[in-house]
Amino acid sequence: MNVHDSERLSGLLEDAGYVRAPEGTDEGDADVVVFNTCAVRENADNRLYGNLGRLAPAKARRPGMQIAVGGCLAQKDRDTIVKKAPWVDVVFGTHNIGKLPVLLERARVQEEAQVEIAESLEAFPSTLPTRRESAYAAWVSISVGCNNTCTFCIVPALRGKEKDRRPGDILAEVEALVAEGVSEITLLGQNVNAYGSDIGDREAFSKLLRACGKVEGLERIRFTSPHPRDFTDDVIAAMAETPNVMPQLHMPLQSGSDTVLKAMRRSYRQERYLGIIEKVRAAIPHAAITTDIIVGFPGETEEDFEQTLHVVREARFAQAFTFQYSKRPGTPAAEMADQIPKKVVQARYERLVALQEEISWDENKKQVGRTLELMVAEGEGRKDDATHRLSGRAADSRLVHFTKPDEPVRPGDVVTVEVTYAAPHHLLAEGPVLDVRRTRAGDAWEKRQATEAAKPAGVLLGLPKVGVPAPLPAAAPGCGCD
Repeated sequence: MNVHDSERLSGLLEDAGYVRAPEGTDEGDADVVVFNTCAVRENADNRLYGNLGRLAPAKARRPGMQIAVGGCLAQKDRDTIVKKAPWVDVVFGTHNIGKLPVLLERARVQEEAQVEIAESLEAFPSTLPTRRESAYAAWVSISVGCNNTCTFCIVPALRGKEKDRRPGDILAEVEALVAEGVSEITLLGQNVNAYGSDIGDREAFSKLLRACGKVEGLERIRFTSPHPRDFTDDVIAAMAETPNVMPQLHMPLQSGSDTVLKAMRRSYRQERYLGIIEKVRAAIPHAAITTDIIVGFPGETEEDFEQTLHVVREARFAQAFTFQYSKRPGTPAAEMADQIPKKVVQARYERLVALQEEISWDENKKQVGRTLELMVAEGEGRKDDATHRLSGRAADSRLVHFTKPDEPVRPGDVVTVEVTYAAPHHLLAEGPVLDVRRTRAGDAWEKRQATEAAKPAGVLLGLPKVGVPAPLPAAAPGCGCD
């Protein structure tokens, strides 16, 4: 969701006349640097203020340079950002990202920081200009906000109550994207399968999946992130019966302990969660299921942690995003007794990661010998140039590195390969490519490359690389708060 918000910010700025800084540009050489922030975990705060501090000398050397901070941390910290980093020019919140170009201009003219935090959504974000990062795959927001009250999560306080988008507007965006060459979409929501609660239709999400499945030219549909509470049988049926809904599910667990789930205010228990996994596997045998897990929630005992390990063994997740509990001021969990010592949390975290690595590897080994269709991806394989390979995503979203074929293939094209080797986080197809299918999505990628090459140089829009973490393992994008 944050990546998609960043696409909108880029679209807004390009509409206002800015041009993205060339790859490799130093942040200090850009005219505008925008931080789109997250507030889910404490290290997000530390990273933001560390990066702002590193940009201070550049701002001092170049007074015309502008720095803007938006997103959840901006919504949370408001005036604190300007107090800690008075060289920041603009602070804007989660509800008014559309104001960024105006706020930058106002800060330039008035020569003082502009802090504008809207308390409620001004316009559904998808109505804003968007500079899509990919020509062949796109995010589509179906709702914003969250009605849950998980005790560890600050997001509902910053994003507000759930607001659903009209089905007709969603389908119109999907159809427009497909007309531009997009062949894969991911439906986004903080609690994506609660879609319909705002419009009074409990089956709205399954209906939306089926409707998207009828869009001609749309080859792959994904969604993230659902909540076990709202994951109903009609959604499982829609996944199983709609051919272009991919056999992939990101289902946040958070904890396997009923006691901890209750303290988290998660409205399901272990039996319910494992029941969902069982139903999904019965309906979609090859589904790859991923999850989010928090280790060290206040009051978590060794017995509670063992229950989490039990669910991991039973569910056999393809991947898991694992987090050490992060105390967030303003959440009920931050005030709970029995905060777990860091040493204990670290030890449990390492045990969980080791178990999940073993399971991920075992599950990937089952793919060896299978013939898979891959959508060729851009930038997924960091060693592709050195290994003379390309990379792509299987239907279940597993990352596969494959031998580069003799004929040219483009991101968005589809290749057929046979898996020959498995590692915990990727697969290899070392034999020759069995088939190449050139697609409209590949045509769209090629057209974009030609357009980008022809663009004139302009004002630099710098998206900073300072402090950015390495890419996460292959899995549906979950932030640990769903």
